[in-house]
Amino acid sequence: MEQTTITKMSVTSIPWFSDFLGVAYRYFDLRMNVVPLFSDRKMATSTWTEYVHWWNDHDIKLRFVETDEQYWFILASETRRPNKNISFFKLLTKSQNYERFKKGNLGEAYLRFGSYSPKQENQVKADAVCNCGHNNEEHEGECQMEGCDCTKFQSFEVNLLKKKKTITDIKFLQESE
Repeated sequence: MEQTTITKMSVTSIPWFSDFLGVAYRYFDLRMNVVPLFSDRKMATSTWTEYVHWWNDHDIKLRFVETDEQYWFILASETRRPNKNISFFKLLTKSQNYERFKKGNLGEAYLRFGSYSPKQENQVKADAVCNCGHNNEEHEGECQMEGCDCTKFQSFEVNLLKKKKTITDIKFLQESE
């Protein structure tokens, strides 16, 4: 298991945390979900419990600072417990899911944490879909579908924690601002 890295910026006393894999977006809820993804559930749970649990919903700030093809994901809040203040940041590549969230979030979203785990052919059911778009049963090592150049079944699983916070302070900015 990787060791958690927390670095401090010299201009502030609030630690910056970037030891998460990326961000997932979920659309089928009362509000859209923003989900920082961790390599394992234990790390996601302990980070939530130690830090995010103490955040008040109305104090959470979510910023997306866009460059050309990338964006900075910045998530922060302050609590009455200064030793529990932390900010999350990550430079990510723009995606269709990010653009969909940007257009459809209506100024509020649920914050949840999740775990991301890659899955191989022998770890999933027959109807699981490979990254190439074909089912597991259409693979025997490599994809058996004509015209597909997939050489190995690869998929993933995302598990969301049940706990959530509501974010109402969401802004999309340009790097020049």
